[in-house]
Amino acid sequence: MGPIERAICIASAAALVLTGCGKSGGSGRSGPPPIAVNVAQAQRGDIATYLTLDGQITPLQQSTLSTPQSGTIAAVYVTEGARVTRGQLLAKIDDSALRAQLQQAEGQVAQALASLQGQTLQNPITNQTVNSAVTTAVQTLNAARNTLVSDQAAEANAQLVYNQNRELIAQGYVSQTAAEGSRSAYVAAQQATANARTQVTTAQAALDTARRNLGQTGIQTQTVAGAKGTLQSQQGQVKLLQTEIAQTSLLAPFDGVITGRLLDPGAFAGPNAPILQVSQIDTVYVNVNVPDENLGFVHKGTAVTFTTSSAPGKTFHGWVYDVNATPTTGTLSYRARLVQSNPDNTLRGGMLVAVQVQKQRHTNTIIVPRTAIIESENGASVFTVVDPPAPAGGAPAAGAGGTAAGGAQQPVIKQAKAVPVQLGLQTDTLAEIHSPDVPAGTTVITTRPDALQDKSMVAMSAPAQGAGQTAR
Repeated sequence: MGPIERAICIASAAALVLTGCGKSGGSGRSGPPPIAVNVAQAQRGDIATYLTLDGQITPLQQSTLSTPQSGTIAAVYVTEGARVTRGQLLAKIDDSALRAQLQQAEGQVAQALASLQGQTLQNPITNQTVNSAVTTAVQTLNAARNTLVSDQAAEANAQLVYNQNRELIAQGYVSQTAAEGSRSAYVAAQQATANARTQVTTAQAALDTARRNLGQTGIQTQTVAGAKGTLQSQQGQVKLLQTEIAQTSLLAPFDGVITGRLLDPGAFAGPNAPILQVSQIDTVYVNVNVPDENLGFVHKGTAVTFTTSSAPGKTFHGWVYDVNATPTTGTLSYRARLVQSNPDNTLRGGMLVAVQVQKQRHTNTIIVPRTAIIESENGASVFTVVDPPAPAGGAPAAGAGGTAAGGAQQPVIKQAKAVPVQLGLQTDTLAEIHSPDVPAGTTVITTRPDALQDKSMVAMSAPAQGAGQTAR
């Protein structure tokens, strides 16, 4: 028998007993029969009020994977539901054409390297040859200049002898033969000087040419630099092709679960075409919609609980990780987010959850069932029960019930007393009250029949039940 049926039976038994007593006149009491009521005891404990907010589970990370390369899909190595680790090969695009281009580029690199090595070897030879030519030309020019100086001195000496002989031959001191000999020597000296001057000019021209040829060293250096540039260009092409080949392999970006397989082997994948979707769900986000008027109760570090119909009977605990600074587009709700560990994968992306956030909490206060509260224009009150006054003639007042025939517990007859109270926090089932006349343990009436008034006689369904300790 449930509590409702038991209360009905007790109330019915009370009515029968009271009716019998009235007919026999055993109680000596007149008036309407007691009103059957349910009661509970005021308890000292904690009470809190909570917000209930809507939320949704989303993966901590979720990526739709593709490659920047186009081509036919050669293989897909995973299917939906498969667990993957970071760096694991998931799919492959045919890279045969790229590998052929890579082989060609590597051959061009080899050619460019050989050319650079040849030019590099030639460079010191050219430098040595040109520098040697300049040195030789300088030496030749110096020798020609020395010869010219010597020939000029010989010419001057021959001229002096010739002039002296011309004067002496007139005086008869020198023979004609000697005079002719000095003249021939002078003419020969002049010829030698002229030849020496020609040699100096020729040597100077050779030196100028050798010095101009020094530019060949710069040309050779530029040739070597050009060969290096060609090699670097070819090496860059090789690296580019190697990168493009690597991009034909689709790798897992993080540990997770495959949640979508969008293309199969044989399909053509264009650049950035979705192939697989991977989600990280060992840890998930719980995104919660917080209306503007409730922002004061939700901030970073706020402790919350949440439930989902997908996991009945289970309550999850967490903390607010952050609250967005701007509302969701088109609404006055802000996104709060929890980072929730999910080792058993109970929480899945897209699940709807109900999140409870504590608004207020009062501890060590008086709590009664909310059904005990009577609110009117004069304020709030509760009905307690007291012993009824003694009847006229000195007969004892009604008290605790005994055991009726058949073993049924008789109801307890009491008198209702209206007590004003001040209300504190209230939940769906409990209420906080403040009144010196309602301490912990006070019996309060939790049903309010229309006939119930102050000083009404009531028949309680015993025993009285407590209000509980903590309310939500």
